[in-house]
Amino acid sequence: MTSKDKKYVRIWYWSGAVLVFLILIIGGITRLTGSGLSMTDWKPIMGAIPPITETQWEAAFDQYKQFPEYRQVNRGMSLSEFKFIFFWEYLHRMVGRFIGIVFIVPFAWFLIKKKFDKQNLRRAVVLLILGLGQGLLGWYMVMSGLVDVPRVSPYRLAAHLSLAFIIFGCCVWFALDLKEKYEKPLRSLSELYVWSLLFIAILALQIVWGAFVAGQHAGHIYNTFPTMFGYWFPPELWLIEPFILNFVENMVTVQWVHRVAGTLLVLISLVIWIRAFMLKTNFNLKMWALSLLAVLLIQYAVGVFTLIYHVPLWLGVLHQALAMVLFGVALGLVHFLRKGVLSFEF
Repeated sequence: MTSKDKKYVRIWYWSGAVLVFLILIIGGITRLTGSGLSMTDWKPIMGAIPPITETQWEAAFDQYKQFPEYRQVNRGMSLSEFKFIFFWEYLHRMVGRFIGIVFIVPFAWFLIKKKFDKQNLRRAVVLLILGLGQGLLGWYMVMSGLVDVPRVSPYRLAAHLSLAFIIFGCCVWFALDLKEKYEKPLRSLSELYVWSLLFIAILALQIVWGAFVAGQHAGHIYNTFPTMFGYWFPPELWLIEPFILNFVENMVTVQWVHRVAGTLLVLISLVIWIRAFMLKTNFNLKMWALSLLAVLLIQYAVGVFTLIYHVPLWLGVLHQALAMVLFGVALGLVHFLRKGVLSFEF
């Protein structure tokens, strides 16, 4: 690949990361406003055309009334209220379609013009598969809330959110890999590299548990901090049998794990920041370490306020958005250290 080709492909990867970040925010609003089950069918092509006339809106509303969410949760909802929740789910799906176009059109052009090298062609195909899988997984998630209990499966929600982070992470990593200049390898950074890998591993688990917190509505209980109504270990932690299910199906345990993992991440980020200065690393690495710590502390504070105030819309969305920012910064740090410690390709 020429330098010019790398530049265009890198911009393409970054545009994918930005759009995934945008749809994450819209998805958060969709979930927190209870809008996710307002569209009860999936039409990848014809679904791009929303109801326009009053008759079409009445037909869409009548269809919604046939499903459990209306009968059990929103009975008596007005047409204008339905239009509000329909808007957010429709916008969520339309942005998803737009992301598909932004990916496929440049992909086809790069392919025809032979702008890819073998590595980036493989990576582009991986992103294509992940993107298609995300669309299917999104509908699979919605389906779980259209029968019996009007709530999407926390497992499917966690899978859907996790895949969004994976796609975002791939876009960021691939873009960083196309950077033209890197500093010389520094073997002394291997200690920080290990710490950063540990941070990423725990952060990945934290993101998954964040999805379970959302899916189980666990942010609406034990709304005190730092203790949970005076308890460090609430009495309901291990009520479910078998024991392992408490970590994903017990609201109290799910929230407790999320708190503990968040605190552990703060401690690890402090270690990375302190060691970055003690090892007399260069300015760029110090800034990466400081950025990681700063974003994490902001995210931690937002998480606390989100809990204390019973998950208001704007704080819930901000908390979810900052999680992706934090993930991006953590990937940047790992990538920087990896280029300084190791030398191998994806």
